[in-house]
Amino acid sequence: MGITLRQFEQLKNRVSAPRRMATKVFEDSCRPRLSTHQVILGIDPSLRGTGFGVIRLARPHPVLLAQGTVKAPAGWERSRCLAHIAHTLRDVLKRYHPTVCVIESLFYAQNLQTALIMGEARGASLVAVAEAGLEIYELAPRKVKQAIVGYGAAQKSAVAKMVQRLLSLAEPPAPDAADALGLALTYAQENGRYSLTPLKKI
Repeated sequence: MGITLRQFEQLKNRVSAPRRMATKVFEDSCRPRLSTHQVILGIDPSLRGTGFGVIRLARPHPVLLAQGTVKAPAGWERSRCLAHIAHTLRDVLKRYHPTVCVIESLFYAQNLQTALIMGEARGASLVAVAEAGLEIYELAPRKVKQAIVGYGAAQKSAVAKMVQRLLSLAEPPAPDAADALGLALTYAQENGRYSLTPLKKI
């Protein structure tokens, strides 16, 4: 097929023109996601022993700011336990000013009564955190164990020992507090690298 002299000149100009750089598509999106949250609160809800842990992101490893267990005696009514959980967490929020909270998601329980009580403790925790205006995410216990220990069915003692190691603590935290710190550490890990499964926000 023949072309005119004008078409030939246009084609020559097009070929000799400076090449435009390709637009970056995947490079930025595949970079590690750096969390904007520096102080993270983890909560492991339970009616008689809600664990909490607060960490601050730092190098070479996160720093422990606070940990503990909100304990309620067996003789207390459920309503009193729930008020105690909310009150204690409000104090933690006021003192350490976290900007994000990670709470353990509900898990399958064969006993309906147990599931309801756990849900109430979780609700009391969520109310206190939501009042403070924090972003809230939930994580399944199995995912936390996988992230911290490398095994989704790990024992509580294994989680506590790894939390001790990751935070350079003198001794392992109490079981409920260790689980809460595990939640906070898992959030820090997930937001420090590219993840195909974003955390569930609630």
